[in-house]
Amino acid sequence: MRKAKVYINELFCGVLTEDYEGYHFSYTPEYLALEGASPLSPTMPLQEEEFVKEFMFPVFDGLIPEGWMLDIVDKNWKINPRDRMKLLLLCCKDCIGNISIQEYE
Repeated sequence: MRKAKVYINELFCGVLTEDYEGYHFSYTPEYLALEGASPLSPTMPLQEEEFVKEFMFPVFDGLIPEGWMLDIVDKNWKINPRDRMKLLLLCCKDCIGNISIQEYE
């Protein structure tokens, strides 16, 4: 099982987990209580219930490099392009936009 901390505008908003069932995301109660908190995407509105998906959520998958940048990652770091969670953890610490990912320790 692998976990990632998810940040929106540098605020810790939730935890993404990969396990044998697929992917799970939950917003933190602290983030949900913030006035003006914004959701990750329209398909992942602010809610207490966990989101579950067999494949990587599109909002996170869209952060992962594509094309020639993915080729560089593959060649230099020897990461399988199908290992979406590992790519997310290694490549999405400082993304363009307001979402960032950190390994959960």
